[in-house]
Amino acid sequence: MTVQPAKILLLGAAGFIGQHLACALRSAGHEVLASARNPKRLQLLGFQTLQADLLDPATHDPDFWRSALVECSHVIHCAGLLTGSETDFHAVHVQAPQAVYQAMPKTARAILISAVGTDANSDFAYWRKRGEEIAQNAPVPVTILRPGLVLAQGSYGGSSLARALAVMPLATPMVGDGTQPVNPIHVDDLAQLVIETLSLPVPVDPIALGGPETISQAGLLQGLRRWLGLRPVRLLPIPHGVAHLLGRLGDALRLAPISVTSVQQLEQGIQTDITAQNRLFHHRPAGFSSFINSTPSQTQDLWHARLFLLRPMLRLTLAAMWFISAMVGFFLPEGQFLPAVSGLLPDPVLIAMARGGGMVDLAIALALLRGWRLPTLAWVQFTMVGGYTVGLTLLAPILWADPFGGLLKNLPILVAILIHRVLEQER
Repeated sequence: MTVQPAKILLLGAAGFIGQHLACALRSAGHEVLASARNPKRLQLLGFQTLQADLLDPATHDPDFWRSALVECSHVIHCAGLLTGSETDFHAVHVQAPQAVYQAMPKTARAILISAVGTDANSDFAYWRKRGEEIAQNAPVPVTILRPGLVLAQGSYGGSSLARALAVMPLATPMVGDGTQPVNPIHVDDLAQLVIETLSLPVPVDPIALGGPETISQAGLLQGLRRWLGLRPVRLLPIPHGVAHLLGRLGDALRLAPISVTSVQQLEQGIQTDITAQNRLFHHRPAGFSSFINSTPSQTQDLWHARLFLLRPMLRLTLAAMWFISAMVGFFLPEGQFLPAVSGLLPDPVLIAMARGGGMVDLAIALALLRGWRLPTLAWVQFTMVGGYTVGLTLLAPILWADPFGGLLKNLPILVAILIHRVLEQER
């Protein structure tokens, strides 16, 4: 099917699906105005961009969008949250898209990339449903697409978590008995269906999208393990109660995609009915077995899968280190640390430095536990450890000769912080 070139505003263009859509739309001859909170990477890829943080109240005003939409014939909204506060969900799924629809030219059309499972009992499902209601009542025609599990050569979010579970060394964990059905769709096939949607009449009901092959959760994880070049291991069912506890822990510590929402989706399965898809579209997506075997995995795929769960472990380990350091700074008796540095500065100053350092250490530990601005926080940690190392070297260089490591241990800690910084920079 030939689709006439169009100028398209793409919301959420820096996301996993958004980046693939942007590239596919451009390859198909369309002009893409890529909107994202941080569009720098898209600019480097040569896209015309619009910086827009959908959490910012300014983007909830139609006037924010009008000038950008003057020449646009289509809007594709693929921004969305998996977890977050009610205020954040409301901003991204209701207020911002509502402003966009109101600002669109009357002759324009929109496509909303929603998700399956909008009837489930979760914040994710509730706000996806609210977003669909806004689209159905918009002043312009909006086609609603509901993809299921989306996979690609790379991974992000839930697909990264699936790979991480698949590469566990002794057993493959799965939620429940692992029989929950899923029919994954490759992101390239999803992009082709979205492009075809540009010229389709707007249907009354949302369209579920998925692949033609239905497999079980266990089959998905085993298939990913084979693709990554690892021998099979036994399956390890995780009781639903334990899985929900891990999900709540992930929510509390902001370890997304380890969340209650992810657990609920895995419990229920992520299967879509593709009857309407086959009736309305010419493009036929490939099945899981077909696309997973069409391209070999690379070393970096295995590295990423193995590092994915080590990333939160490293963050929590650093948080524990800073917390213990804070407790030492607060409560270590003066007589146990003053002899090592006494005479270099007045004792009251040294005591104040120890107690004040404990306050800073505690603040870093709490920020790590809450996942607060982790890339920036990594530089704060590096500066603190580096400062401690330099300061103590000047005050008591003999600590480098401490038989228990002393200052020497700071060197691997500095490297661990740099690794943490790299792993926390997702985009």
